[in-house]
Amino acid sequence: MCASPARRETGPVAADYTIDQNWDAYSDEEHDRWNRLAGRMMSLLPGRASQQYLAALEALPLAGEGVPDLGRLSEKLAPLTGWRVVAVPGLVPDAVFFDHLANRRFPAGAFLRTEAEFDYIEEPDIFHDVFGHVPLLANPAYAAFMEAYGRGGHRALEMDALPALARLYWYTIEFGLIREGGDTRIFGAGIMSSPRETVFALEDASPNRIGFDLERVMRTAYRIDDFQQTYFVIDSFEALLAATEADFGPIYERVRAEAPLPPETLLDTDKVLHRGSQAYFRAKA
Repeated sequence: MCASPARRETGPVAADYTIDQNWDAYSDEEHDRWNRLAGRMMSLLPGRASQQYLAALEALPLAGEGVPDLGRLSEKLAPLTGWRVVAVPGLVPDAVFFDHLANRRFPAGAFLRTEAEFDYIEEPDIFHDVFGHVPLLANPAYAAFMEAYGRGGHRALEMDALPALARLYWYTIEFGLIREGGDTRIFGAGIMSSPRETVFALEDASPNRIGFDLERVMRTAYRIDDFQQTYFVIDSFEALLAATEADFGPIYERVRAEAPLPPETLLDTDKVLHRGSQAYFRAKA
């Protein structure tokens, strides 16, 4: 995760890249845009989103009240799991990002996408960061996993293993699925903030859906320009946390010795929950 230029007037930027959100400066149009973005997702998430995410939304209401004030949001979140949300101008350097997570601070871009970007934005904005990521930080197991990910980031940098760790982030925190009560549900923020991928990830026949395996995930390349060709499904946040308590050093060494697997790959050792047709991707190719 590299730094990106600010897309909103921010004032001074601290050494840890935090800024004053300047909540009063959001326009009526931006508050309305947030409400429409959130309202669209709220109409799609019941029956598709993790029940734990939906429960957290009740504790941290993010729909219908305009762009959230991150300070007030943190006042509600901190008593639950000790996490806070801090404003940043945009993407921040990897080491800074990991340090924030390791100290239970989630860095959220302060800018909101424009009307022209309503359906798609290339870089994460405050809607993606807050609506997609923040609710699950109220879940103790998920909150602990995010902290552990931040702590592990520094070691990945030291071992030149960031690509492997980035794949874990991509296939869980951004585009992860979870089994709940025998059903597959969404928990990844990249899906949770995308109406089209919310439906595609669960209901389209094209992508593979595979049971989560840590090393398998770290070996698998991903797409940054479209829907995913494979989604990994965790059994629970507790299981995800337990899997990431392992020593990543030997895994990094094995992953480094092999070429990344193409994102559509299925292995004989995979726990295949759905063998994708890849029809969507073949049609686009």
